[in-house]
Amino acid sequence: MEIDANKTDLSATELRSAANKRLGYKMIWVVVAALLFAFALVPIYDVLCTMTGLNGKTKSTVSELNNTKVDETRWVTVQFTTSTMPGLGWNFYPKQSSIKVHPGKVETVLFEAKNITNEVVAGRAVPSVTPGVAAAHLKKLACFCFERQALNPGETKLLPLRFFVSPDIPADVKEMTLSYAFFSVDK
Repeated sequence: MEIDANKTDLSATELRSAANKRLGYKMIWVVVAALLFAFALVPIYDVLCTMTGLNGKTKSTVSELNNTKVDETRWVTVQFTTSTMPGLGWNFYPKQSSIKVHPGKVETVLFEAKNITNEVVAGRAVPSVTPGVAAAHLKKLACFCFERQALNPGETKLLPLRFFVSPDIPADVKEMTLSYAFFSVDK
């Protein structure tokens, strides 16, 4: 059995120091990998939610409208709720609290936003659909939530939403709620 001359020349302190150094490098790699994973997780989660309708996220596709037929034998009630997050300084509400739609028929509803501050304020709406199974069947063609909205002091703006409910929606879904939360995007 051969004994490595280099190992016998090192003291216990030097061996411990070398081992600690290797452990330190491994820990740095773990931290870097965790940070990369954390940054990649948000876009991956958004794609997953959009594809599956998970967490109320909806796709916004116009192409599906061309292949859609109106199902006039069914009705689905779509309710609208809104909220503004602290710091936005807006009043925001739907012009109608609900609408009955035939799946496949394009509808337009209006929301009203009013800036109640003395400065220009910008916001962005984040939609959510419940029940979760209905989210994949709400198809937005045009929505104020696609873009940042800015209002001058005291300005009131009507914000349109053009959408349809897919005829593929399960028959047991008779109601769905589309909620918008408006967040400030200034600063």
